[in-house]
Amino acid sequence: MLACFVLTMMFYVVALIVVSRQLFRVGGPNRHLTTAAGAIAVVLHAMVLAQAIFTPEGQNFSVSNVFSLVNWLIALTFTVLIFRLKVMVVVPVVYGCAIVSVGLMWLIPSTYVGHFDAHPAVLVHVILSLMAFSTLMIAALYAIQLWVILNKLKTKQLIKTPSMPPLLTLEKQLYQLVIMGMVLLSLSIGTGFISLNNIFVGGMGHKMVLSILAWWVYVAMLWQLYSKGCKIRTAVIYTLSGAVLIFLAYFAARIVNELILIS
Repeated sequence: MLACFVLTMMFYVVALIVVSRQLFRVGGPNRHLTTAAGAIAVVLHAMVLAQAIFTPEGQNFSVSNVFSLVNWLIALTFTVLIFRLKVMVVVPVVYGCAIVSVGLMWLIPSTYVGHFDAHPAVLVHVILSLMAFSTLMIAALYAIQLWVILNKLKTKQLIKTPSMPPLLTLEKQLYQLVIMGMVLLSLSIGTGFISLNNIFVGGMGHKMVLSILAWWVYVAMLWQLYSKGCKIRTAVIYTLSGAVLIFLAYFAARIVNELILIS
């Protein structure tokens, strides 16, 4: 198990180094080598997650496991789509977060065992929540990338090349990610009301309240976009604000309960 952890982080580090080199230069990084190292890391990461989550006692959805699972989904998405990415500013961040998440599983293991196989409705809610979280985190990373490119173009630290798509295209892709994530978040909130009893009681209350607040942030963003237009900087602020609320909803109380209070 230890060897699998080390190998996973090692291949993520290789992918991170390869993609970071020549990031802003003509031609960009070596995508073939990045994909090869990233694919191996993602497969090893999946093996680590499978051993950590599926235990004889039940499914261990501890905070470190869930955090790592979300980062695995994001790393998998970017590795699969790496040849379709016109700009790759965000890819080093993706692999860096994956390294951190695997390290946390190894160094700070925690336990939060459930039996979702006996409650299929709850399992559907959990899957939709993870998909919504991952999509909205990808949107947040995409927003950061957009912000970096915009600032570098304005300060002339980045020269626009024919291979770089127009900012309007990148902005449109950001909105598409937000809409996709918002649909998944809506389904997650809806299934939460249906499948979970006393949803506003105990530890689940803060999660639902913050998720609904994040949902309204994305609604406000899309309303402004389609009613009077939305500048790139404003869209980035909306996207990151919603992502912070979603992160707090999913992890804030879990971190306190599992890692701080127990220790």
